[in-house]
Amino acid sequence: MTKRRSQHWFGGQGKDAFIHRSWMKNNGLPDDAFDGRPVIGICNTFSEFTPCHVHFRALVEHIKAGVLEAGGLPLEFPVFSCGESNLRPTAMLFRNLASMDVEEAIRGNPMDGVVLMAGCDKTTPSLVMGAASCDLPSIVISGGPMLNGRFQGRAIGSGTDVWKFSEDVRAGIMSEQDFAHAESAMSRSPGHCMTMGTASTMASMVEALGLALPGNAAYPAVDARRNRIARMTGRRIVEMVTDDLRPSAILTRQAFANAIRVNGAIGGSTNAVVHLLAIAGRVGAKLGLDDWDAFGRDVPTILDLMPSGRFLMEDFCYAGGIPAVMKEIADMLDLDALTVTGKSVRDNIADARNDNPEVIRPRDRALTPHGGIGVLRGNLAPDGAIIKPSAASPSLMKHRGRAVVFEDIDDYKARIDDPALDIDETSIMVLRNCGPKGYPGMAEVGNMALPQKLLRKGVRDMIRISDARMSGTAFGTVVLHAAPEAAVGGPLALVRSGDMIELDVEARKLHLDVSEQELARRRQSWLPPEPAMRGGYQGLYVDHVLQADRGADLDFLVGNRGHAIPRESH
Repeated sequence: MTKRRSQHWFGGQGKDAFIHRSWMKNNGLPDDAFDGRPVIGICNTFSEFTPCHVHFRALVEHIKAGVLEAGGLPLEFPVFSCGESNLRPTAMLFRNLASMDVEEAIRGNPMDGVVLMAGCDKTTPSLVMGAASCDLPSIVISGGPMLNGRFQGRAIGSGTDVWKFSEDVRAGIMSEQDFAHAESAMSRSPGHCMTMGTASTMASMVEALGLALPGNAAYPAVDARRNRIARMTGRRIVEMVTDDLRPSAILTRQAFANAIRVNGAIGGSTNAVVHLLAIAGRVGAKLGLDDWDAFGRDVPTILDLMPSGRFLMEDFCYAGGIPAVMKEIADMLDLDALTVTGKSVRDNIADARNDNPEVIRPRDRALTPHGGIGVLRGNLAPDGAIIKPSAASPSLMKHRGRAVVFEDIDDYKARIDDPALDIDETSIMVLRNCGPKGYPGMAEVGNMALPQKLLRKGVRDMIRISDARMSGTAFGTVVLHAAPEAAVGGPLALVRSGDMIELDVEARKLHLDVSEQELARRRQSWLPPEPAMRGGYQGLYVDHVLQADRGADLDFLVGNRGHAIPRESH
């Protein structure tokens, strides 16, 4: 039997092993805890600043119980927690920092396998990115969504209804008092967003990739089955260590193709694009921006869930969750792909059933026959931009309009409700300097709220274009992730108010109707914006972050550095 990785710390009778074991014994561990059984690290992103994870102190106990039942030794460790709702300037700025924390914590500690406790938006990709760069046996357990929000007798969804209510208040059709009451009615249990925002999307993605047990994505945080799947996850990681089943065996191009198709079927978040590209970069899987179109374009959106549809994650759970969706589109998937169960996708979904065809629709009643993510190209975004057709207005999918340009988010906030702003419903709103380097961190500001004067006219959607991201809970005809971004001199930096822009989603075209000669003339006077901060992590980030079409990872983090045993510390 090959010597376990943890035994390079705890095995033997020398001084170093004495040190490692003796200090660990102050936890009350007996001698036989170090007898060669698998040591399982439990990577816990609990933080009271991350509301989605406040129940992780209880959830981790079920994981530990499962590890112990399978004969392993569970040891919990904390890492940076990317809480979406509180972190400024944006949690995305810290996704890569968190991945560094995860990677180095795994490599530097005596563990044989790791359970990744994720939930809030950036926690899932950051944990998977870090673990993928180590390639030690790893499995994800998500924290689960909140229960459905309830307000004035109807279900409301986190994020999605916030955007709607906020615009209703600005339009004068919802009172400030009702808005305040909705605030307390939306988040009524532990868990992450119960819409198909980025948290639910990434929980779905790790399940579709094969990195989590079937059913992981949809069980609510407070459902007893969430605790049960946590316990089974603890048991399974011990078996994975024995089998040496590592992320590199699971995260293949076929697995990413499956995940992209599932994302189309569920109307998943646009943020999945940068996250899956970054994860693929860590394992060396061949995946590019255009693959999102190639794999996902013909996939119908069959999950009727906010923001694309009507229902919420609690309803999705009762309908059958991701296994039921995967079974519905099984002919589009690689069913032989390996998963953390040690079995194939085919085996995992064999007994899945759809218990509510209103929530998970049959394909002949899909929300949209061509879901997924549209990848747009043209002289305004030569390296690509994206749009989510299932959340957009059909009437705006082909449109030519006059640009109204906002230099940055502060300029937008200062002018958007100015009655003198020269804008109407046919205009195209353009926001720049909000990309990876420009914000910095590529914040979720791309779904710009519409001008108050147009909201009062009843306008509820306009084309918006930016180098930013948007919340997965958001909706509208919003073009995002324009690359290269304005802050590095991408064409978005050269647009002027009054320029004509053409959007044709079917043709995957995004065109600025300005001659190359005029753009070259404008470029001569362009100056890069001053960075928000010099030095520190933000300075490192701005110097090394890749563009959105490459996943916005840091250039020096791309790749798999493995889990070789580091030198002894004493």
